[in-house]
Amino acid sequence: MVIPPWIINPYGDLEETNVIIQEELTELSTNEELKVQIKNGYQQFWLQNNIPVTYPVLWNIARKFLISFPSSYLVERGFSAVINLLTKKRTDRLDIISRGDLRLTLTKLTPNVDN
Repeated sequence: MVIPPWIINPYGDLEETNVIIQEELTELSTNEELKVQIKNGYQQFWLQNNIPVTYPVLWNIARKFLISFPSSYLVERGFSAVINLLTKKRTDRLDIISRGDLRLTLTKLTPNVDN
């Protein structure tokens, strides 16, 4: 995964080719109030309440890198669901149609079958 340099240091070199991103980066680099906040780290900088409102395009890109892999919880939950489907402790046969979609066991959403 390659993190764009402007996420780690938004006050450094601004060499972004996208015009919309370039405009918001220029506006951000001239904001002296936020410049002090970058000293707390780039994660804390981007997680401020006013960043998503003031710089929505930059926030939509930066948030994907901030929450990429916060933990291995979902991976372990997926392995657990597959193991429960395939282990010998199951008394009935492995019937994919009656078990439903595996993705439903990995989410907290409950399916609305009536709809």
